[in-house]
Amino acid sequence: MFTGTAVFDLLLPGDSRSLKAKRSYVRPIVAALRRFEVSAAEVGALDLHGRAEIAVAVVAAEASHVREVLDSCERLVAGRPETELLSVRQRLYGEED
Repeated sequence: MFTGTAVFDLLLPGDSRSLKAKRSYVRPIVAALRRFEVSAAEVGALDLHGRAEIAVAVVAAEASHVREVLDSCERLVAGRPETELLSVRQRLYGEED
């Protein structure tokens, strides 16, 4: 069994000056990520209006499948034209960890 996590640090557009406006950008991204059958949530920068941290977690029998899913999630987030992906932190955990 292998698990993997990825944390995406996003810069949101300038019009996200309220938490309501911020949610209007974050919610569709989280919903789109869940189509990959991962757990996804906003996990950081909760009180900052122009930034967001979204994390995903996946469990699979093969490490290659975990990497493939996390890479697909990264491509989805990076491809969103309304946000800028500042950084990505991926980790893979095996049975020994």
